[in-house]
Amino acid sequence: MTLARDDLAFLPLGGTGEIGMNLNLYHADGAWLAIDCGIGFGDADRPDIEIMVPDAGFLAERRHALRALVITHAHEDHLGAVAWLWPALECPVYATPFAAAVLRRKLAERQLLGRVPLAAIEPGGGLALAPFDLRFIRMAHSIPEAQAVAIRTRHGLVLHTGDWKLDPNPLVGPPTDEALLAALGEEGVDVMVCDSTNAMVEGHSGSEAEVRRNLTALIRRLKGRVAVTCFATNVARIESIALAAQSAGRSVAIVGRAFRNIVAAARETGYLASLPEFVEEDEAGYLPDDSVLFLVAGSQGEPRSALSRIAADTHPNVSLGEGDTVIYSSRVIPGNERAILRVQDQFARRGVTVMTERDHMVHVSGHPARDELRRLYALVRPKHVVPVHGEWRHMSEHAALARELGAIPHVIEDGDILRLAPGPVTVVDSAPAGKLAVDGDRLLPIGGEVLAARRRMLEHGLVVASLALDDAGRLVGRPRLSGPGVFEAGANGAAQGLADDLAAAVAGLPAQVRRDDEAVAEAARGALRGLLRRALWQKRPVIEVHVMRLER
Repeated sequence: MTLARDDLAFLPLGGTGEIGMNLNLYHADGAWLAIDCGIGFGDADRPDIEIMVPDAGFLAERRHALRALVITHAHEDHLGAVAWLWPALECPVYATPFAAAVLRRKLAERQLLGRVPLAAIEPGGGLALAPFDLRFIRMAHSIPEAQAVAIRTRHGLVLHTGDWKLDPNPLVGPPTDEALLAALGEEGVDVMVCDSTNAMVEGHSGSEAEVRRNLTALIRRLKGRVAVTCFATNVARIESIALAAQSAGRSVAIVGRAFRNIVAAARETGYLASLPEFVEEDEAGYLPDDSVLFLVAGSQGEPRSALSRIAADTHPNVSLGEGDTVIYSSRVIPGNERAILRVQDQFARRGVTVMTERDHMVHVSGHPARDELRRLYALVRPKHVVPVHGEWRHMSEHAALARELGAIPHVIEDGDILRLAPGPVTVVDSAPAGKLAVDGDRLLPIGGEVLAARRRMLEHGLVVASLALDDAGRLVGRPRLSGPGVFEAGANGAAQGLADDLAAAVAGLPAQVRRDDEAVAEAARGALRGLLRRALWQKRPVIEVHVMRLER
């Protein structure tokens, strides 16, 4: 690697070229600092994957020099992978009180709560992790206690914005600390690593206060049962929905584990204190229809979410029908369009009215639109800018705007090592960067054999053949074939015909081959592959052959 020990450098292992899986590394004087460690989600192109995390192998190899992992805020794409990757890193973790409360619940699920050295840092505080000196800046966002991080080293000053927006009235927590950002600008920001999510959106992202007013007016005039879904981490939105329900004379029932965990963390750290306790979902079913509001997880159409089960009428405690209303107080994350529309269509078929941000002002983004970016650049006046957190087109648009505003942009990919100082800012090397899929209690390489086989089975099906041979290599009985996803249930004709052809192929093998189980299995796979290609045309199912040797 051409990175020198004294170089100040930035290395994203996740979070560029897509939304999600943020894992950002800074290097100075031989030491490393990690900021955020988030998950990503599968989409329609990868139905075999539900959750992904960054491959942190490069960092794990250098964990002896890793000073800490710092979490900017409690969104899943910024802290959701900590419980999965920390065992490979074994470093101190720092987060604000709310993010720490959320993270503790995740660590407990993985039996890591007593092992991870997790420390809470107050919003707006500081932290010395030589050679890095950190100052945290309060930023408005769609979750409490979002922080930017000013990173001072002997080589210069870097501002890592995290996720942010400019909201004069964010309802929960203070507005973005523009005075401190301006002070950093006066000091001289050498490099700004900045959120690009809404870099293509002109204007302003809007205020949570406006959403609260609209939700209150909207819910007050509705009849029947009302369900509202939003991102579970948006504590201000949860409070707005609860207050709107209260204004309409409705009790709030939380439906879904994600909401229960966030509400518990919020109350633990002093948020939502003015709200009464919510009604249990199994008790809400006994309340009059006009007296209940369900706050339901699953705004992105997740198949196993509470909202999807309600839409399919399979939820054990909540049902909606003719005359009821579902409000989507959320945006559509790219890639989730089909899943969300499927759920909405299920509701519509049953007479449920569906309201979204397209027809009512019930959502604002937590990320800065172009006017907010212009304001930040005016305050900070960075010399160089690295657009992150967005798809490639978002980062490219952000780079063009940065250039207009007098900064030098650097659009890089995950794994690029960008030297910030000394000398010119430039990519000097690359590090291995990839994705791992969460599969039960294990992590699997996205390009590994297990997921490759699973994708083939998903597309082409699976055929299993069982052969019994005696000691001399003679077949005992007819081979048995099963083909989930290949043969219709009960369609024994095709399977039996292939079994006869397979028996003939095995019987024709040389006697020496038929005495070797592995050789028989390999030959049978090849024969079956050819038979299936002719029988199924273009399909190429995964083939498994089991050889049993019977002694006489």
